[in-house]
Parts: sequence; structure tokens; C-alpha cells
Amino acid sequence: MESSPSAAGSAALTLRVEGMDCGGCERKVESALGRVSGVEQVQASSVTGSVKIAAASQGSPNHETIERTLGELGYRVVNDSQQGQASGSPTPWWHTAKGRLVLVTGGLLVLAFVLRAAFPVLGQWPFAAATAVGLVPIIQGAWGALKMRNPFTIEMLMSIAALGALAIDAAAEAAVVVFLFAVGELLEGVAASRARRSISALANLAPSTARLIEAQGTREVSAASLAPGQRVMIRPGDRVPCDGRILAGTSDLDESPVNGESVPRSRSIDDEILAGTVNLNAALEVEVTRGAEDNTIARVIRLVEEAQAAKAPVARFIDRFAYYYMPAVVGLAVLMAVVPPLVSTLAWSESIYRALAMLLIACPCALVISTPAAIAAGLSTGARRGLLIKGGAVLEQLGKLRMVALDKTGTLTVGAPRVTDVEAWSDGQDEHGILRLAAAMEQDSSHPIAQAILAHAQDQALTLPRASESRAMAGRGIAACVEGRELSLVPPHHLLDRGGLDADQSARVTAMEEAGKSLAVLVEGERPLGLIAVRDEPRDDAQEGLAALSRLGVQAIMLSGDNERTARAIGDGLGIEAHGKLMPEDKARHIRDWQAAGRGPVGKVGDGINDAPALASADVGIAMGGGTDVALETADAALLKNRVTGIAELIDLSRATLNNVKTNVALALGLKAIFLITTALGFTGMWIAVMADTGATVLVTLNAMRLLGYRFAPADVSAAPQQG
Repeated sequence: MESSPSAAGSAALTLRVEGMDCGGCERKVESALGRVSGVEQVQASSVTGSVKIAAASQGSPNHETIERTLGELGYRVVNDSQQGQASGSPTPWWHTAKGRLVLVTGGLLVLAFVLRAAFPVLGQWPFAAATAVGLVPIIQGAWGALKMRNPFTIEMLMSIAALGALAIDAAAEAAVVVFLFAVGELLEGVAASRARRSISALANLAPSTARLIEAQGTREVSAASLAPGQRVMIRPGDRVPCDGRILAGTSDLDESPVNGESVPRSRSIDDEILAGTVNLNAALEVEVTRGAEDNTIARVIRLVEEAQAAKAPVARFIDRFAYYYMPAVVGLAVLMAVVPPLVSTLAWSESIYRALAMLLIACPCALVISTPAAIAAGLSTGARRGLLIKGGAVLEQLGKLRMVALDKTGTLTVGAPRVTDVEAWSDGQDEHGILRLAAAMEQDSSHPIAQAILAHAQDQALTLPRASESRAMAGRGIAACVEGRELSLVPPHHLLDRGGLDADQSARVTAMEEAGKSLAVLVEGERPLGLIAVRDEPRDDAQEGLAALSRLGVQAIMLSGDNERTARAIGDGLGIEAHGKLMPEDKARHIRDWQAAGRGPVGKVGDGINDAPALASADVGIAMGGGTDVALETADAALLKNRVTGIAELIDLSRATLNNVKTNVALALGLKAIFLITTALGFTGMWIAVMADTGATVLVTLNAMRLLGYRFAPADVSAAPQQG
């Protein structure tokens, strides 16, 4: 049980509720609690098993009243410890209330058949007794909802149908109906529990203990007790117990449990690491940066639970449809019971029987579970693969995208420049010599190009001399004395302006700049010695990710703040349209223009910081490349795995989920339509109708669960058409 302030300032209460398994349960809870004094708004979610209550400004609701109201409806409030135990060790179905009802009604049904076969004189009484016992909890639920002025519930329809069947001497069918209803309810509970466990399992990724480093040594403590600023030791093979920063050590980490990325990543001093990842090959000393309640795994769980509770437009439509659908079918059942005997020779007992069967068909179990089950499975699958989608509405919109605008730096490119070319232009110098002298001059600089040159020198295992008299020349590079030589490292345009480059050298500079590279020329006095070119290269998976988008029929366009020539060079290399020299507001304007021109819906992918206006303007904003904090807290969706291919995965998963929903709705409504007609014509009876409804529930549940095994088919880069 949790409390928090709402946006409006009034207190908000979140309860964990056991027994809610479908949209019908949600409507009953929302209707009943909405009438409790002090309650302003109620949001129930069968997927997360929670009820959020916003208190009215003039007072707060009484907890005992809320729990009593839920109890009258047949639901139980559980505390956090009970919830944790449930997620960690799921209760077997036969230990649940719905499971026990199935066993009792099934056993009584078998016993009734045996007794009637052994003692025919008993007639329908064994089945009547079995029906009466099985109906007790169903009638209790119906009565509780009726007291809350909610008559059109599944339990009420079932109670009327079963009691009516007893009244017209159809006790055997009534007993079968009660048993099949119990089975259907159990299946809904199993489906909802499965969806909840798929997310709750994330909580088990982080270990329960950690090795805390103290002045006197290390000791084992609870991972939940870790606080920011403490230090922990993570041995090879251990799971990381916290979000933290590496203080000592270098190791490969398996990050697949958190972001779905299959290739281990090397992490070293000052790198951020996430709870739940696995340290593979060396001990690490790590500073805790977030407590257990706020680490990446905890935040992912909260965000996905909130997303699952936020209904998609199609789910809201199904809820509205079911709200009117049930009274309409009840009205049809009344007409079926009354009209035929008045206008034909059909017996009253037969018309009432058909009407009762129609009432059973009216139970919208399969229909109301068809959408939330699929969406919950889709969101859960995405979270396990490092694809965070914030709600069913976003999930729907992702599947409709026809254009995606991508940032360049950190999204399509690595985000850090790398040395691509080293050329020696002077006799007595070679490439290693040019690199060695330039790196020596850049040793104390934090500029990205300087860092790229130093990293390349380290890769070449070069020994660097010390530079003296280093000085920055504003807008013109740097100068220093290295090994007694007065050297400078300057942009080429300073030499071109003074005629310091010959025709061949000028041609090389122009060609490299046309290729989108940034250049630095090493100069001694007035004589150019050589050139170093760096470029922020495309990600390894950029081409594959763009090919996957093309395969899905989604156009990719690059929006960059870099200069036009660099942006165009990267865009040409990747085969996509590119726009450069854009401020954040310019990117947002481009997106609004495309939307106005009917080229949408438009998605925007960026780092979530300098792209905030564009992310907000897009139909769907996708955060990538700006770090875990930004990825979790900004935009509509986030890619924890930080790969371009994840964009296509998001869209493909959305489309797979929406197709699953459509299939489920077609199954649920199609079977109901068929059996409404056959029942009205007298071809099918009561228990066949319930079996069809239960069968539809099974089918839509199994179909939704298929999404838990979703796999994205990667694109064939070589076969993908280039986008222009």
C-alpha cells in the first residue's frame, strides 16, 4: 500500500489487489470505489493488479471502508510483502480461490453424474445440489456488485442463467455451466498472473546481497540497504547489485538482462554500470549512485506497470463497447424469452431456455481480456528486450509511424570522433611521426578531436614526448614546443587563406572535408608536415537499423546540428536524406511541417536533451543515446540497448501487438456472433454456449501469450533499398 501526492495536490493511494483479472473486474472496482466518500477518482488495472485512488480535496477516504468495499466484491487487498512473495514464488493455481472453485465444482459435477447413474431415482437433484454449491461465490460477487448499483456484471448474468436453468428443470446443464464458468475465470486469472510475473521477474535480476567495502574490509549486506556514496566490491561472475560508477578495475559486463544487448561491453574507471548486469572477468570497485528503490531495474518496473495501466485507445473502445454490449444482449434475451411464445407455437420453457443461453453468451470474458492481455504481453516483451514503451496509446501510435527523424550525433553516429586518416606531407616524416608529435601537443587537452588523436596514438602503442610552452591560439588551434621543434596544429582553412598549401594538399583537404571529416594540419614554422582527419563515424548497426526501417516501410531522415557538408556526407554514406545546421527549434519546425503536409505520423529519435522540442513535437518521441536517466524519464519510448536497430524493433513489436489485438477481437466477437445465432435458432444449448465462450477465452489468452516469445527478424542490409 503506497501513498503519494497527486498532481493536483491531493493525496493518491495505490493498493495492490488480489483477484482482479479482466476489464469487467476493473469496471466493478472503479464503479464501487467511485461512490466511497472522499474518493475523487479511481483507476483499476487488472494487468498490474493495482488500484489507484485520488482523494477528494475536502477529505481522504477511509482505508477500512475501501478494503471492506473491495472485500464485498470478492477482492482482497495485499500488502507489499505479500505482493513480493507472490511475485517471487507464484501461488499454484489450485491454491487460489478460483482454482479451488474449479476443483469443487468439477468434483461435484463428476459426483452428480455418478450418483444419477447409480441411483436414477434421484433425477436432477445431484446436479441441482452441485449447481447450488458452485453458485454460492458467484451469487456473492453478483450481490456485492448489485449493492454498488452495478447490475450488469458477469456474475449477475451467470447467476440468473443458472437459477433460471434450475427453474425449468435443466439442472444438469446448469451444473456444467457453473463448472465451465469457473474454468474460464481461472484461465483469466492465470493469464493476468502470467503477464504480471513477466515484469515482476525483472525484480529478481538484482542480487539480494552485496559486498560492502569499509575501512576494516568487506562484509556482506543486503543490496536493498545500499545508499549513494557507499562502495561495493563486485567479483567476477557476480551480478551487479546497484547502479554505480566504477572506481577501480576494468571488466566486460553482460548487459543483456537489462537491455537485451547480447554482446558484452567493456567497462572501466568512471564508467556507469547498471544493477542486474553481470560482471564477467575481473573484480570491480564501484561507488553506489542510486539506492535500490531508485535503480534502473526499479524504475523500469514502475514505468512498465504505469504503461500497462494506461489503456490504449483500442482498449478504451473495447471497454465502452462492452459497457453497452451487455445491457443490449440482456434486452435481446428478454425479448427471446417473451416474444416467440406470443407470436408462435414455441413453448415458454424452450424460449426461456434459449434466452438463458443467450445471457451466457453475453458474458464478455473473451472480449474484455482480448486487448489488455495482448498489450500487457507486448509491453512486457519490449521491457525484457530493452524497449521501454510508456503506455498502450504509445504502443498503438508506434505501429502507425511512416516517417522517423533521427539525430546524428550519438544516435546514428558513435557520438565521439575517431581518427580516420593520418598523412605525412614532408620528407623525413611518416604517419607514425605525425601522429606522435600531434598527440604530444594534445596531451593536456579535453577537446573531442584531441581525445580522438590521443586515443589513436594509444592504439598504435606510441611513446609520447612531453610538450612545453603549450598555448591555445583562439580559433586557430594550438602551438607547443616538442623535442626542440616549434609546432602548431591548426585547421586547414588558416593555411589556405595564406596560401600555405600547394595544389595537391589543397585537393586532399577539399576531398576529406567533402567526406564529412574534421581536419588538423601539423605545421612547423610555415611548412605543413602532415594532416590528421577525424570523423564521428556511423554506429556499427546504423546501416542495419535503417535497412530494417526501410523493410517496414518507414522513411528515415537525419536532422543534425552539424554543418551541412558533414551532415550530407554521413547521410549519403547511410543512404538517407539529411538536413544540417539545425538548431533544436529548427528540428521541431521540420517535424511540424511534415505533419502538416500529411507525411505523418512522425517519430523523432534523439538523446532526449537538446532534442526536447523535436521529441515533444513528434507523434512519438524515442529517447536514445542520452544516457539511462534521460532514456527512462523523457520521451514516449526509450531504447535501453542504445542501438539503431531498436527503432525498427519498437515499430515491429507494436504492429505485432496490434495484429494480435485484432485477431483476438475477431475471435471473441466472431464466436459470439455465431453462437448467438445458433442459440436463437435452437441449434445450440446452454453448456455449448458457455464452452464456446470459455474456448474463446482460452484462444485469445494463448494468442496474446505468443507475444512473450516475440523475436525480431533482422533486415538483410545488402538487399535493402537505399533511401533518398
